Amino acid sequence: MKDVLSAARMAPSGVNAQPWKLIVVTDEELKLKLVQACNGQKFIAEAPVIIVGCGFPDDAYATVGGYMNCYVLDVTIAMDHLILAATSSGLGTCWIGAFKEEKVKEVLDIPPDAKVVALTPLGYPDETPSKRSRKDLAELVCYDKFE
Repeated sequence: MKDVLSAARMAPSGVNAQPWKLIVVTDEELKLKLVQACNGQKFIAEAPVIIVGCGFPDDAYATVGGYMNCYVLDVTIAMDHLILAATSSGLGTCWIGAFKEEKVKEVLDIPPDAKVVALTPLGYPDETPSKRSRKDLAELVCYDKFE
């Protein structure tokens, strides 16, 4: 677990602000409450751990590209590092973006200045899911100019 969390800590962020907090949820009652906050996705509580990634807009680089706050990007990169490290260790995860932020905040006593960006259950999978299709590289990448 420490290696997975350390991977998130090493993630890059705008001006190295690291405007995030990760909540490691293991309490069974809290996990069941998070299921309800995540639109009834029951599989979430089956994992031994749920990681909740929160960001702090006031602490983040304010103008990425001259138009947006960086906290969502920063938390996303940290969660991605965490998920890649977990997968490399044989753990299973699932990016959870379908949630009601106010309910998650209420369950976990998250302060008003923090924003919930994503959750992921974390544990050893009991099945091997089939690989999902992906677009061809040519559909996603162009060279020198936007095509």
